[in-house]
Amino acid sequence: MEIFLFLTAHWFISLFFQTFFHHRYAAHRMFSMSKFWEKTFFILTFIAQGASYLKPSAYAIMHRQHHAHSDTEQDPHSPYFSSNVMKMMFRTGVIYHHLVKDTEKDPKPPEWEAFDQFADSMYVRFLWGTLYTCFYFHYMTNFWVLFLLPVHYLMGPIHGAIVNWCGHKYGYRNFDNGDYSRNTLIVDLLLMGELYQNNHHKNPNRANFGYRWFEFDPAYPIVRLLNSLRIIRLTPLST
Repeated sequence: MEIFLFLTAHWFISLFFQTFFHHRYAAHRMFSMSKFWEKTFFILTFIAQGASYLKPSAYAIMHRQHHAHSDTEQDPHSPYFSSNVMKMMFRTGVIYHHLVKDTEKDPKPPEWEAFDQFADSMYVRFLWGTLYTCFYFHYMTNFWVLFLLPVHYLMGPIHGAIVNWCGHKYGYRNFDNGDYSRNTLIVDLLLMGELYQNNHHKNPNRANFGYRWFEFDPAYPIVRLLNSLRIIRLTPLST
């Protein structure tokens, strides 16, 4: 039971910081925050993502390229130029590790180079992986649960792979955006609004990814709460 609680908590906490800090803040600047809170969220994101920590500036630049070239050969993670999801993940990983160059530099992605060098280190990733493994060995009652360990090691990339594969292949469309983006409603229950890809590609700066009455974006109420607490400031274009 402890292992499944840990997996569930790690899944959703890591996912929240990816959608909130990497996607909605670093890539799209749907809201602003002070340097104090920015560094606080850097640290919280590192704790949440652990072994799969993603450098926010690299994520932001790559994601903007995804929007600029959605479902074309220049898209860093379109399912239409990879024969399977593993190949798409590998291609995305190569682009990420080369810190993809993009001409869209406004707004500039948040950077904390000294912290990123620490958090992105292979030694630190190995330490996180060791902690996950020790937790599993301490609480496991069946050997087969060890097959879940790679999910913790690759949590961030797995979230991205599901979003970009399913969100551009399966589901329905509210808008004709000139690409293959779709809303994968059922799977989105596990992705906190990220699989409303068709809605998001229609208006990339809108903080609420849901449009229709039945499209609930679970991360949006948290964004609104943080805004009401003055931790962040939603931009006029995001509302």
